[in-house]
Order: sequence, then structure tokens, then C-alpha cells
Amino acid sequence: MVIFPIIIIISAVFYIYYKVAILKEKNTLTQKYFNGRARSSLGAFLIAFSINQYSLYLTQLSLFIGLVIFALGLMQLIRGFKEARHYQKEWRRLHPN
Repeated sequence: MVIFPIIIIISAVFYIYYKVAILKEKNTLTQKYFNGRARSSLGAFLIAFSINQYSLYLTQLSLFIGLVIFALGLMQLIRGFKEARHYQKEWRRLHPN
């Protein structure tokens, strides 16, 4: 199961990238867009981490903790995608080509 550690590393890198990009950006709308993208990266990280931990230990306790972390990650992922999509549409509305 080498796929989950790869997803964990990639999503952690994207999370850090978007959080640093928020600090560099002056426009509030773009900051909120980057925050939505960072939130979805955090959600992907939590989901991959919970699946990876359960696949390593295979105990009832790791299943329970993994389900809690999975649910939190799923909520972060869904909210992040919704925020990013909303602020992307808003930016396109304010900056037509």
C-alpha cells in the first residue's frame, strides 16, 4: 500500500504551499480561494492518513479512530471544494476576460 503515503506527502506539500501563498497574497478574495484549496488538501491528508493507519494496524481501536479522522477529513474536503469553487466563480465574475 504505497499509494497512501504518497497521497499523504503530496497533500501535505499542497497544504503548506497554499498556506504560504495566503501570506504572500494581498487580495482578500484570492486569499479565501487559497484557503479553500488548503482546506481540501488538509481533508485529503486526513482521509489518506486514516486509511493508511487502519491498513497498518487492523485493530478495532484503529478502526474507530480512523473513522473519526476519516469523517473529519471528508468534512474538510467537501467544505474546501465548495469554498474554492465559490471564490473562483466570484473572482471570474469580478475579473472578466
